[in-house]
Amino acid sequence: MNIKSLLLGSAAALAVVSGAQAADAIVAAEPEPVEYVRVCDAYGTGYFYIPGTETCLKINGYVRFQVDVGDQPLNGSDSNDSDWDARTRGQVQFTAKSDTEYGPLTGVIVMQFNADNASDQSAKLDSAYIDIAGFRAGLFYSWWDDGLSGETDDIGSPVTLHNSLRYQYETDAFYAGISVDELEDGFYKTDEEPNNVGVAVGLGGKAGAFSYQITAGYDVDNEEGAVRAMGTVDIGPGTLGLAAVYASGPSSYYTKAEWAIAAEYAIKATDKLKITPGVQYYSNYYVAGDDFSDDDAWKVGLTVDYQIVDNFYAKASVQYLDPENDDDSTAGYFRLQRSF
Repeated sequence: MNIKSLLLGSAAALAVVSGAQAADAIVAAEPEPVEYVRVCDAYGTGYFYIPGTETCLKINGYVRFQVDVGDQPLNGSDSNDSDWDARTRGQVQFTAKSDTEYGPLTGVIVMQFNADNASDQSAKLDSAYIDIAGFRAGLFYSWWDDGLSGETDDIGSPVTLHNSLRYQYETDAFYAGISVDELEDGFYKTDEEPNNVGVAVGLGGKAGAFSYQITAGYDVDNEEGAVRAMGTVDIGPGTLGLAAVYASGPSSYYTKAEWAIAAEYAIKATDKLKITPGVQYYSNYYVAGDDFSDDDAWKVGLTVDYQIVDNFYAKASVQYLDPENDDDSTAGYFRLQRSF
């Protein structure tokens, strides 16, 4: 009887221990706290903190569909003289900002994807630069990329995207800066190599309804320079824009003419509709060899912008160019763009 009781007691004790061990094996661990994305409002709308850091990130871009039309071949091929061409673009920009003892540290990457058709596509780095305390270094657009609001004016560099080092001082109403640009894919004269350098300066600002910009550039290898002045002022139902540019000779900063003047009037017809007629005159138009020609040219055009809904726009533009000793031409496009 005692032996039987001892065996039963031992079996019960083993069962209790085994049950306790089994229960311990299936106890779930405490879940780790989740860090949710936080809004960063220190640099404007659209920024959020990268989880686990104090760096703010903004992602924006656009999707564009465009149909080009013209009375000249649009794809540069004599074997296909199509007078219209459709193409699509997608662009995305990443902007990262964080506070430092020198002010905000900014990094920007812009990727662009273009498709003329299913097989003819390209992807490129449209900009990538570092910005801190007024200094900027990387691949970015120069002040020569700026222009009037319409599509008629032709007062910018043939290539405006450079690897550059720039310093710019700016306030809410004024800026001034200097930039050293690598002009490797710009214009170069006979016997010059496409490994060029240039120095550009820019200043501009606003005073009430008036805004202005002055840009100059000197192409070291070509030993030529160019200067441009632009201004806009609100008059009546729209904005009047005027621009003038002069070049001592063809360079990577300007090649269209020895000098040119442009004007436009951007009419705000409604809150959503803007109509912009424009005109430009060129003296000693285009490049003949290593210098400007002796011909003149006129250009007139019309651009219409319409906001369909928030962040969805339509644009149509038509331009007529009449060179003195060459065939005149008409070209334009229709565009739909969704920004985000």
